[in-house]
Amino acid sequence: MDRPRALPAEGYEDFLQDLKQRIRHAQIRAGLAVNRELVLLYWRIGRDILERQERSGWGAKVIERLAADLHREFPEMKGFSRTNLLYMRAFAEAWPEEQFVQQVVGQIPWGHNVRILDAVKDPGEREWYARAAIQYGWSRNVLVLQIESGLYRRQGKALTNFTQTLPEPQSDLARQVLKDPYNFDFLTLAEGAREKELEAGLLEHVRKFLLELGVGFAFVGSQYPLEVGGEDFKIDLLFYHLKLRCYVVIDLKMKPFKPEYAGKMNFYLSAVDDLLRHPDDQPSIGIILCKSKNAVVAEYALRDTKKPISISGFRLAESLPATLQASLPTIKELEDELKTPEPKEVERQGHQPPERPGNQKAVAPRK
Repeated sequence: MDRPRALPAEGYEDFLQDLKQRIRHAQIRAGLAVNRELVLLYWRIGRDILERQERSGWGAKVIERLAADLHREFPEMKGFSRTNLLYMRAFAEAWPEEQFVQQVVGQIPWGHNVRILDAVKDPGEREWYARAAIQYGWSRNVLVLQIESGLYRRQGKALTNFTQTLPEPQSDLARQVLKDPYNFDFLTLAEGAREKELEAGLLEHVRKFLLELGVGFAFVGSQYPLEVGGEDFKIDLLFYHLKLRCYVVIDLKMKPFKPEYAGKMNFYLSAVDDLLRHPDDQPSIGIILCKSKNAVVAEYALRDTKKPISISGFRLAESLPATLQASLPTIKELEDELKTPEPKEVERQGHQPPERPGNQKAVAPRK
């Protein structure tokens, strides 16, 4: 019979939790160090191949021989194939400075670097994706998705009045968080679909929607109720941004932008700031997502607006004609035929926002 465990000494649980956290951090640092050394080794191999080809006139055939000889010496290692040696050469050619390799691209796995080399040709864009992968902790699949969606060209491109309505550090950060257009290719809506159907589609694919919005967005609610002056109003989508420390109101429009949309958003932001915003929060931000916009009309609509508002377009997957849809198998039929598991969804980014004091219902605004 086991003897009962003695009660731990005072402060033991806190010590144990601290120890666990330190061990986990050490494991992460060790993993990063191993990755950095491997990427640096590959870069040096690629650099040496480049130098010998340029100085000694080595031809392309030498890479095949090198792959065979290295495999014979290190049969348990899979990184010295002809294809990977060619990637090492291209990697060293793309990033000639060793210090940059150590400080930036050495911080992401080799597979990430290969995908960036394959899919992105502009050096500045390559560096942007490498730094973004480090900053946001993107998996390889998420990195590929962001490259394919053209995130580099869309990030920070939304038309806003943030410079006039937010203090400088907050306005710069908020501007970089937003995009234009937003990519909703995971939705297929028929021509003439209404805002309600767009909202339902985004909520059905909420994980993909959060991924497209970007890191830091935490979902608060859809058709979020507000009571102002005894009347009921509903916000299409309400988020809280953990890095900006503010509420984000999203208004969905399946039509081109109209100036009155800005007035409606201005009202919503005033209500959210008065009824929901905590004293420590930054001013709430509004995003009007519309099918298209006339830049001149949008600029006039925002020029004298005092609340921070962004106007962005979005793009959807093109729906198939009904005749073609009828001739194609359904998703279930394909799954039954192939008997493959459903793909794993991308991990949801962000967390639930902190509890907010106060009530969202109010008969009249506070004075």
